[in-house]
Amino acid sequence: MYTYQIGIPAEEHDAFTKESEQTNLLQSSNWAKIKDNWGNERIGFYQDGILVASASILIKPLPLGFTMLYIPRGPIMDYSNLELVTFVVNSLKEFGKTKRALFVKFDPALLLKQFAIGDDSSDNSENLLAIENLIQAGCEWTGRTQTMADSIQPRFQANVYTKEDMSSSFPKHTRRLMKDAKNRGVIATRGTMDDLKKFSKIVELTENRKGVSLRNQDYFHKMMTIYGDDARLHVAKVNLPRRLAQYQEQLAQIETELAQTDPHQKKRLTKLTQQKESVEKYIKEFQGFVERFPGEEELIIAGILSVSFGNVMEMLYAGMDENFKKFYPQYILYPQVFQDAYEDGIIWANMGGVEGSLDDGLTKFKSNFNPKIEEFIGEFNIPVNKLLYKLSNTAYTIRKQLRNRH
Repeated sequence: MYTYQIGIPAEEHDAFTKESEQTNLLQSSNWAKIKDNWGNERIGFYQDGILVASASILIKPLPLGFTMLYIPRGPIMDYSNLELVTFVVNSLKEFGKTKRALFVKFDPALLLKQFAIGDDSSDNSENLLAIENLIQAGCEWTGRTQTMADSIQPRFQANVYTKEDMSSSFPKHTRRLMKDAKNRGVIATRGTMDDLKKFSKIVELTENRKGVSLRNQDYFHKMMTIYGDDARLHVAKVNLPRRLAQYQEQLAQIETELAQTDPHQKKRLTKLTQQKESVEKYIKEFQGFVERFPGEEELIIAGILSVSFGNVMEMLYAGMDENFKKFYPQYILYPQVFQDAYEDGIIWANMGGVEGSLDDGLTKFKSNFNPKIEEFIGEFNIPVNKLLYKLSNTAYTIRKQLRNRH
């Protein structure tokens, strides 16, 4: 009744994945080209000649000729169908043996919960059934882990569902910061390959500040080359000399109005004096920036690199120059990304993982854009080499924990 085929065409796999409700960038065939330090294979699963499940598999070489197989946000299939699930699991185990795999790891794009921050929701019964079916088919479930370090892909993510006039749904303080950023002259625009060097530098500054390791310019260039128009670089810029000149013009206008105001117009005098003090403060600040960044008429101070697949999008890498944190460039940049995504038919833009406790800095920042918190069902392992599976999985877990400490 069921058959499977190794090495199905990328076009067939991608079309099936895009038509699924489980559409995810990490299951796009091009993702394997990004992760080129892993091997890759695509397997299609058929019922009477019709494709009913598919998996893009990453293959990691291990010592002594062994491997580990990983299916990020897959396989794509109907997890309520126990017969299909069992066939896919057994087929993956069979394929794993040909690759000398110790185990197959995967994390389906299925949600247990979806809720706004501050709210709660009950578990999705259909996906609770998916967990039961996978366990019955012979998979080991790693459970409802809470920290990002516990899994390869985050089990919790902040996901923004796009719509017209996105900013109207943002909290008041977010809209206020958007206004502050605009007042400082921050603009957001779609970047190009020519902006990659500056974007990479900003990401590097973010790495140093947070003590994390992200990616370099070559990696970003490869991503934009492979995904083409589906790779979206957005940058936040500020023209320091122009904004300084505008503030100086404002100051001259205020001083003119002050000179023309009669002494008895005390309210007007107070208002104008306060405006003058505020503008003078900005002038002093911008004069300092112009001296520190000479010749930079359009200075990139923040950026986001996103990639879309089908009608969904992952916001993969972001950075900000800490020198300009009071410019709040993210509050111009993120809304622009969401607006462009909406206009391009993208239904959601994933801002990335958060801790399950929802009390971390990432959650606090991402809450500014009114995302949905989504909890995935988590990771599963299919033991392939029964003799070495337990030992290798323990070693893998310890190595991952050690790596996440640094």
